[in-house]
Amino acid sequence: MKQFDVLVIGSGSGMLITSAAVDQGFKVALVEHGRMGGTCINVGCVPSKMLIYPADVLANIGDADKLGVHATVNAVDFNNIMTRMRALVNEDSGRQAAAVEATPNLTWLKERGAFTSDYTMQVGSRTISAKIIFIVSGARTAIPPVMGLENVGYLTSNSVLELQTPPKSIIIVGGGYIGMEYGHFFSAIGSKTTIIQRPFRLLPEEEPEISDLLKSEVEKHMEIYTGYEAIEAKQEGTLKTLVAKNRQDASTKDFSAEAIMVATGRISNADSLKLEKTGVKLDEQGFIKVDDYLETSKKNIFAFGDAIGKQMFKHVANYEAGIAWHNAFHDHKVNVDFSAAPHAVFTHPQVASVGLKEEEAKQHHKILVGNALYKDTAMGAALGFPEGFVKVIVEQETGKILGAHIIGPEASILLQEITNAMVSEKGDFGPIAKGMHIHPALNEVVQNAFGNLHEHEH
Repeated sequence: MKQFDVLVIGSGSGMLITSAAVDQGFKVALVEHGRMGGTCINVGCVPSKMLIYPADVLANIGDADKLGVHATVNAVDFNNIMTRMRALVNEDSGRQAAAVEATPNLTWLKERGAFTSDYTMQVGSRTISAKIIFIVSGARTAIPPVMGLENVGYLTSNSVLELQTPPKSIIIVGGGYIGMEYGHFFSAIGSKTTIIQRPFRLLPEEEPEISDLLKSEVEKHMEIYTGYEAIEAKQEGTLKTLVAKNRQDASTKDFSAEAIMVATGRISNADSLKLEKTGVKLDEQGFIKVDDYLETSKKNIFAFGDAIGKQMFKHVANYEAGIAWHNAFHDHKVNVDFSAAPHAVFTHPQVASVGLKEEEAKQHHKILVGNALYKDTAMGAALGFPEGFVKVIVEQETGKILGAHIIGPEASILLQEITNAMVSEKGDFGPIAKGMHIHPALNEVVQNAFGNLHEHEH
């Protein structure tokens, strides 16, 4: 058996731990059976945005008529889009792999591992143990129990990146973050796109009015069916047919397309690690249980990232890496804090949120709510009066920002100044109200939202 100081399972945000441990002079083992870089680089944020930006360009061309610009798209070179994406992914992953191979005191074990006893893991033919372990094993697509789905075949957020030709039509099962982003991509490049969503709203984690506006905007380009549950899939000639049940009246409806994509949530990869052998507990959904310090039920074993199922975003996992690393080596522990963890959905229009929703905030706070429309700003007028708004929620007594929710152009960028204010010393909206905002820049809509605060109506 080979002994290590630190064992890291997973090469996504786990690489931040690996680098820190090597820099400290520790003897480090990295278990990664897949491509170096984890979900984000290989099948997540990076490749998906390489596809979505061309979709944004196409969408903007489609909207140009209202600005007096009459443009047409001659062709979409799908092969070029996919090749460009794969080239970047391969370069990033390959560069990381080469760096890992060349690093002294770092052993990369390239097979699947599973625990055999306390702090001890079998990886291929090798048995290893470590004093401190970080589990950053990620997550994968959750496949719903749809009769016949395995037989007809389906795409996931992984396999969609391997497509050689675009489907003429596609059914996407799931109207969450991943489903809506790929719905934007496929509809923009000309595939007839249908979204089947089991909940009664798209992006059900967002504010209801964000979901409503998103639905009305994307319905201009794709078919949306909310409150429908996929129950059966079958092959009919060259087409795949999906049978879905209406959750209100139990009626069924058939949908047919060349391809089916499943985007119905994520499940933890921790199920293959045999964590019970080393005393690490899972929750009912199979995610690793951690405390406020990201430590598992076993001392000196930490977990973070998608494997714990809290906030499944790359930037959050990077933040968690810093917390887990600190807590592993310091007596003064730091709590993980998700109150100002932002996220964005790169649909058209974009959606971005941070903090509490209105219904959550009013349960524990007396609140003020502010709203502002993009179209009421000078830049909004220049853009052709796009649909979209900023909604902010603050604590009435202190002005502390509790949450913010944006839908519209560049929502992911506009949210950032709110997130920054939330982590400032007071966490209030004072800096946003006092700070000069360039006129006529789009970010005036954020300042306007804080200028329109009013009491929450019960």
